[in-house]
Amino acid sequence: MMKKVLSGILFFLFGSYVSFACPVCERNQPAILKGITHGSGPDSQWDYLIVAIAVVIVLYTLFYSVKWLVRPGEKSESHIKRMILNN
Repeated sequence: MMKKVLSGILFFLFGSYVSFACPVCERNQPAILKGITHGSGPDSQWDYLIVAIAVVIVLYTLFYSVKWLVRPGEKSESHIKRMILNN
């Protein structure tokens, strides 16, 4: 089960590997984003900060979503999840 979850996560992380930037977009990007993305690139340094904060929030949410989905921590036999799992 864990191998399937891990391989699915890796597939989605590296599945975007085929979507590289075209030569025109690559030329217009800053050095850190060359060849990775399409478009004009960030307008200021604040754009990097905004993206970094968004990435941290998404990773935090993803970590705890998977953690609590795999091991919810509820052991009580009268918990509402038992009604769904036992049917």
